[in-house]
Amino acid sequence: MSLFRKLFGSKSNKSEEEIKSEDRGKYMPEIKLPIDEKFTINFKENGGKFLYCENLDEIFQTLDYIIEENSWEDKKILILENELKKRFASSSLNMAKPNDTDTTYFLTSCESLIADDGSLLICSKQIAEKKLADLPSNFIVFSTTSQIVGSISEGLRKIKSKNTQRIPTNITTIKHFKLEEEKNFMTYGSNSKNLYLLLLEDL
Repeated sequence: MSLFRKLFGSKSNKSEEEIKSEDRGKYMPEIKLPIDEKFTINFKENGGKFLYCENLDEIFQTLDYIIEENSWEDKKILILENELKKRFASSSLNMAKPNDTDTTYFLTSCESLIADDGSLLICSKQIAEKKLADLPSNFIVFSTTSQIVGSISEGLRKIKSKNTQRIPTNITTIKHFKLEEEKNFMTYGSNSKNLYLLLLEDL
C-alpha cells in the first residue's frame, strides 16, 4: 500500500461541520465525535502524519516506505525499548547504541493517544530519562487503536493502573509535529518533532 495513499487527505465535510460548532446555533450543544475520529483530526492539525495499518506486515511495509521516502536507509535509528528492538530485529534497521548521538530518527511506542488535543503520552518506559530535546527530530511512533483515550487525565490513570508497584517517571506529552512551526507564546519551550504514527488495528 502506498505511503501517500495511507496519509490522510483533506477532512470530510462532515468533520468540518462537526468541528466548526460556531456555525451551529449559539446555544446548541457541542456534537461529540467518537474519540478515534477526534484524535485523528486533532493529531493532523498538530502536524502529525497518520498511517493506519491492519496488521504487523503492513507496519513493517509502511516503516520501509517512511525510511525510503526520507532516504534514511544508511542512517542510524535509535530504539530504547527492548521489546521494540526484538520486534524489529529481523528488519534491516541500522540500530544505534543508547548513548549514540549520531542518530537520525527514533522508533518508540507510547502510553496513550490523547483525543482531546491530538497529543501522545510517553514516559520513562519509552524515553528512559532523556529529555525530548536530546532525542532525534524525527519520530516514528508504533501504537494501537486501543491506546486512544479521551483526555490526558485518563491516560495518566491508565499508566497508574498498569504500574501499581512503581509508577514510571519522566511522563510527558508530545504535541507539536511541525519542525518549522513559527514560535509564539503558546509553543515557546516546546520540542517540535517530525512525527509519523503507525497505528495498528487491535480492536
